[in-house]
Amino acid sequence: MSTEPLAATGVVGAELSAPALAARTSGLRKVYGRTVAVDSVDLEVPQGAVLGLLGPNGSGKTTTIRMLLGLTRPTTGSVELLGVPMPDGADRALPHVGALVEGPGFHPFLSGRENLRRCAAAEPLLPTGGISKAVDDALERVGLAHAATRRFKAYSLGMKQRLGLAAALLVPRRLVVLDEPTNGLDPSGTREIRGVMADLHAAGTTVVVSSHLLAEVEATCTHVAVLHQGTAVAQGELSELLEAGTPTLTVSTEDVQLAVDTLRENRIPFRSAVDGVRVELTGASPQQVVEKLVLAGVGVREARRERTGLEELFARLTEADVREGS
Repeated sequence: MSTEPLAATGVVGAELSAPALAARTSGLRKVYGRTVAVDSVDLEVPQGAVLGLLGPNGSGKTTTIRMLLGLTRPTTGSVELLGVPMPDGADRALPHVGALVEGPGFHPFLSGRENLRRCAAAEPLLPTGGISKAVDDALERVGLAHAATRRFKAYSLGMKQRLGLAAALLVPRRLVVLDEPTNGLDPSGTREIRGVMADLHAAGTTVVVSSHLLAEVEATCTHVAVLHQGTAVAQGELSELLEAGTPTLTVSTEDVQLAVDTLRENRIPFRSAVDGVRVELTGASPQQVVEKLVLAGVGVREARRERTGLEELFARLTEADVREGS
């Protein structure tokens, strides 16, 4: 992230209206020479959502975020941020947006507080008289109050990430965009960032977070967009995407080989599971699966229906090689 606020220049416009979508892209495409980084991405971020932007390395996540924020101009396509066309409307939209993109970059010989005061002084929506309180509140919010006087060059990677997040939260925001915000954080720090995101969501702030930690996304996000090879391959409410996946039945049994033979004989797709098998319910109900196993003499200890997990959904959408039984 550039430590200077994104709207440090330009005139702040009138108060923005509240569009149904906090961000929208249409036909978004970015080409660098012969490399297509983003290709025809149509992205919608509902107001008040916490959207997880997922994708393998090189899938176009950071490039998409940079175009959302007006840091990179699209080759073709359009971007709206808080209802304002970007990048031409950056001076109107960006004062209401906090962002941490591609890691923080601060002055190494200044303290955390001094760096943050420089950022705060350039915030169009922050009066001069409110700078000290805003800085102290932001440091406290990200757990850096104890290290506020330490020079930035002495910060760990996780502390640098926290300071970048503090800069994004100096004033109340309509939208907060975070690119890998838990990079370098220990489990305790990751939980704290999760808490910050939950507070933002509870306050009605829209959050877009790029992350490779699928468990964190599943725990914190309301919506998901998956990018693969520069294209959006899925997006929508997280719960609906998970429910749309193939439902499964996990069967616990000591008679694993007999269960495997029975499922193959009845052409029911399955996978190996811990202490049993995981059956895909594509052509049979849970009752039918259990009945066939029991009639074949399989001792079923437990049968538990499960929905698709985010990790499995992500693997399928990004064409990961998943071995299946037959």
